[in-house]
Amino acid sequence: MQRIVTWLGEDPVRCHLLAILAGLQLPDAWLAAGFVRNLVWDRLHGHAESTPLADLDVIYFDATDCRPERDREIEALLLQRAPNWPWLVRNQAAMHLRNDDAPYGYSLDAMRFWVEVESALAARLTAQGALEVVSPFAQEGLLALHLTPNPWRPRPEAFRQRLATKGWLERWPRLQVRTDRLNDDQG
Repeated sequence: MQRIVTWLGEDPVRCHLLAILAGLQLPDAWLAAGFVRNLVWDRLHGHAESTPLADLDVIYFDATDCRPERDREIEALLLQRAPNWPWLVRNQAAMHLRNDDAPYGYSLDAMRFWVEVESALAARLTAQGALEVVSPFAQEGLLALHLTPNPWRPRPEAFRQRLATKGWLERWPRLQVRTDRLNDDQG
């Protein structure tokens, strides 16, 4: 993860966005998925400029207030502080309902159930201003340019749908789809 932390630290735009999120002091809050993943794939592909982000996935965990309106309020605050960015906020304390799971305990716990391994990672600035990157997976595949369905939650159709609509293979042609864990008989 240190390599990813270094790359994030070298990206002034991402550092600025992380600082804006940290300023809200949300519980267990992270910028996740493509915010980190795309940076890694851009670097490994030698892209001179960052691929534009379709959205900024903010995850946080607050079991005391799971109202969807709270997510919209946080998005509005983020838009005030960083206009023209596609903020998308989701309280992971409520996402188990959408996914028909047992309740999650914290943000990293919720990420265990995301569709692909390489998207299940997130970054934040700590209260001391240090960059932190976490994932429920080891993430060797991310650095090896793999795209892997989540072995803990096999959802072949969801993986295929995301693969078809996200445009990842066009943007990052060296990606290797790892379907050895994708089995239609599972999940």
